[in-house]
Amino acid sequence: MSQRMWACSAAPFIFSVTILLTSTSVEAQVDAKTVLNYKPIQRDVDIETPAENEVANCKLDIERYGKGSGWALLGAQGQILRRFLDTDGDSRVDEYRYFKHGLEVYRDIDTNADNEVDEFRWLNIAGTRWGVDADKDGIIDSWKQISAEEATREAIAALVTQDVKRLEAVMLSRQDIKTLGISGDSAKKLEESASDLPGKMRSAMTGKVLNANSKWTRFDSSMLMPNLIPAEPGKTSKDVTVYENVMAIVETAGESGFVQVGEMIRVDDVWKLTHVPVPLDGTNSELASAGILLQPGGMGSGGGPEGLSPEMKTLIDELRDWDQKAPQANATIEDISKYNVGRSRILKLISAESTNSEERKMWQRQLYELIAAATQMGSFPNGLDELKQAETELSKTGDTELLAFVAFQRLLAEYNLSLTQANAAEQPKLQEQWLKSLQAFVQRFPTEPDSADAMLQLAITYEFNGNANEAKQWYENLAKAFPQSQSGSRANGALKRLALQGKQLDLKGKSLTDGRMIDVAAYRGKVLAIIYWSTYCKPCTEDLPQIQELYRVYQRDGFEVLGVNLDQPGAPVDAYLKNYKVTWPHIYEEGGFESRPAVEFGVISQPTIFVLDKTGVVASSSASLADLKTLVPELTKK
Repeated sequence: MSQRMWACSAAPFIFSVTILLTSTSVEAQVDAKTVLNYKPIQRDVDIETPAENEVANCKLDIERYGKGSGWALLGAQGQILRRFLDTDGDSRVDEYRYFKHGLEVYRDIDTNADNEVDEFRWLNIAGTRWGVDADKDGIIDSWKQISAEEATREAIAALVTQDVKRLEAVMLSRQDIKTLGISGDSAKKLEESASDLPGKMRSAMTGKVLNANSKWTRFDSSMLMPNLIPAEPGKTSKDVTVYENVMAIVETAGESGFVQVGEMIRVDDVWKLTHVPVPLDGTNSELASAGILLQPGGMGSGGGPEGLSPEMKTLIDELRDWDQKAPQANATIEDISKYNVGRSRILKLISAESTNSEERKMWQRQLYELIAAATQMGSFPNGLDELKQAETELSKTGDTELLAFVAFQRLLAEYNLSLTQANAAEQPKLQEQWLKSLQAFVQRFPTEPDSADAMLQLAITYEFNGNANEAKQWYENLAKAFPQSQSGSRANGALKRLALQGKQLDLKGKSLTDGRMIDVAAYRGKVLAIIYWSTYCKPCTEDLPQIQELYRVYQRDGFEVLGVNLDQPGAPVDAYLKNYKVTWPHIYEEGGFESRPAVEFGVISQPTIFVLDKTGVVASSSASLADLKTLVPELTKK
């Protein structure tokens, strides 16, 4: 057996192994302690390792795989901890697999049978990364696969350590630009934005946001999903998938900070950055520019038939400049109203200047949505009158889709305004009128997209009021009439949630702290409470001390808690968890109640608590704190 393979784990990198797996004396040569001394080559790997006093109870088995064979190390409870395999039958280990909670989370791979590891994979709850080490020095040279989230994580780690090679691996290269078929001014700008990496990396560390102890905590983007730019002559020879406005959230000495990543582009299965990230602390004079690719009129377009008219360009520039002057948090209601009215004026001019009907409709929707939202906040004078006037004008055009949009925005504004002005005794009557208005809207516009939202409002209101049959009926109507809509997805999720009791729960999501995948299946054998919550949810905070006490008392009996956070980006989640000393893990995906984990089960309130027994079957899909106090002791005893 190679001494190099089984060297002390303090060695910086371990690459090779020569193990005669067919030997009858294997078990005599290697024991559990020896196997556990072997560590992953990449150091940011969270694996399950037994305590020193548990090692004697671990078991080492020999496994056979066709022509290959290997070792499997099992923990004291029978869980898989390590699996080292010879997959090609040459009597040498070429895959080193590491596990956590029974799931493989990381793998070192020797792909060419030269007895040296040259690829690294993160799997399951550890993420999606697949790195290549061509020169076999233990440093990843390129990526076969990496998500946008993980690419920003790599970029922050590279800045913190000033590792140019690590950053280069996630930066868009000249070859990537050629591969994507991007040409002209856009290609030139992309090359320029990724130039002078060492200088820009040094500049990123001069402020207060980043230092040697900074940690990446979360990916954020103003885009809820990546956008696809279709192939078009003169622009790109292939479809290009991009994120435009990406931020990385970091933590330094207990304080959260923001780092502007900017535009990101997918090259096959690898997400790349187009700019060196820039910390946002007011000390940097040059921030990453707006997206180079995702621009109106196409990439590098200079006006003309495929670009923007001079008049339209002037108006869009005016809108951009106006938005840069948006009121801050301490602004007066007069300042906010002035801003909203001014923005609506520019939107009206842009929609009037639009020559394409779909483009015009897009700007009009922005206009009416602005007026409705601002009206509800009391920051748009005569907003309801403007919406009613727009309804009257649109009713003459035959554009029922836009008419329905404006009518629904007006309904929402009216209802929310009336709620703020009514006393407690008047609210039941207002809600009754609201339900009648929604039903009338659905009857008037049965096939328009906004009827999906009206049906969802009906279903949610009935569910809140305890009328489960009416709620279920409207959820079913919605799911049938608008199966492809976001509201339809929520309806299907709600129906799924209402029928969860007595069934297995399948839920996966990204970890709040490091973006890794958390799978509820990994909790089998435990009683699990899944709690949908947010920092602004007062009942969540009020219930927290008693839930923590249940966790303290019953964790030793197999009780675990998993949070699903519904905060929007920028919320003080890290500070909240530290302040209240919350120790259990949390799933987080951007979007709040519109996030995938919430939509998947049609979650409409918080806290929403699912309780699973040790087999993963749902014992309650709507547990209260009182229910938890009863269910947890009962289920942990079984």
